[in-house]
Amino acid sequence: MDTITKIRNKARSQLKTIVLPEYEDSRVVEAAKIIEKEGIARAILLTPDKVNPEDKQRYIEEFYQMNKARDIDLDTVKKLFEDTLYCAAMMTREGKADGLVSGASHTTADMARASIRCLGIDDRITIVSSCFIMAVPECVYGEDGTFIFADCGIIPEPNSRQLACICLAVSELATKVLNLTPRIAFLSYSTKGSARGRSVEKISEALTLLKEMAPNLLADGELQVDAAIVPEVAKIKYPDSPVSGKANILIFPNLDAGNISYKLVERLAKARALGPLLVGLNKPASDLSRGCSADDIVDCAAVTAIRAQ
Repeated sequence: MDTITKIRNKARSQLKTIVLPEYEDSRVVEAAKIIEKEGIARAILLTPDKVNPEDKQRYIEEFYQMNKARDIDLDTVKKLFEDTLYCAAMMTREGKADGLVSGASHTTADMARASIRCLGIDDRITIVSSCFIMAVPECVYGEDGTFIFADCGIIPEPNSRQLACICLAVSELATKVLNLTPRIAFLSYSTKGSARGRSVEKISEALTLLKEMAPNLLADGELQVDAAIVPEVAKIKYPDSPVSGKANILIFPNLDAGNISYKLVERLAKARALGPLLVGLNKPASDLSRGCSADDIVDCAAVTAIRAQ
C-alpha cells in the first residue's frame, strides 16, 4: 500500500473536522467535496455566510486582546477578519474545527502569520517551521521512498537551536502520521569534517542540542545527502554513522536548500509533495503551495486530520 493511501485510510479511522477558508478557489471547493465523499474528514468550506456574526465579533475581540501588545489597533483587526482565514484559525483555536488547511490562494507568509497569531506556538518547540512529506515512486531510499524534508517554507537561516527544534517537531509528526521510526540526517556540503565552514559548525551544534532535548532520537550530522540516504556511500564516507545511510528525515541547513530540494524532487522524480505542513503550533495546520492540485489539498487535509487524532 502506498504512502498516500495509508494516510487517507488513517484519517478515516477517526474522523476529524477540517476547516478550509478559501471558498472562492475552485480547487478547494473540489477538494472539500472529495474529502466528504471519501470520508477522510468532515470538511467545512468556510463561506462568509457560515460565520456566525456573534462568533466573528467575539473572535475579533479575543484576537485584539491576544495581540494588542504588538501595537495593533482594533480597526486593523477588523480588516483582518474580513478574510475568512482568520475566522477559520480562531475556529480551530477554540475547537470548532480540529485543524486548518489554507494556502491555495494565500501566501505562506499570510498563512503562517494567521496561524501563529491565532493558534499560538507550542511551548516545548518554541518556533514554527514547516515540512513536506515526500513520496517518491520506485525509490529504495528513505522509508521505501518516503521522506520528510524540513524546513522548506518558513525560517530562512535557522540557527543551531532552531534546527534542533525543527528536528524535534518533524520527528513527532513522522511518528504520528507515518508510523515510522525517525532516522534523521542534518544535511550539509560536508560529511563529518570533510569540509569546514560556519554552516558545518552550526549543524554540529544542532546535533548536540538535539541529543540533549531528545537523547533517544536516532540522528547524525553533518552529512552530505548521499552519505545520508545511500548505505553503500555511507560505508565509505562515514561507516560509524548511526543513521547508516538510511535517513528518512532530512533537515536542511537553510530555506534555500530545503525549498529548492523539495521542488526538484517533486518535478524530476515525479514525487508527491504534501505540505508545507506547519509544525510547532498548538493546533494542527497545513499551508499549501499556490500551485497545488485538489488532490494535494485532500492529502494535506488528511495529514492534518491525523495530527488532530
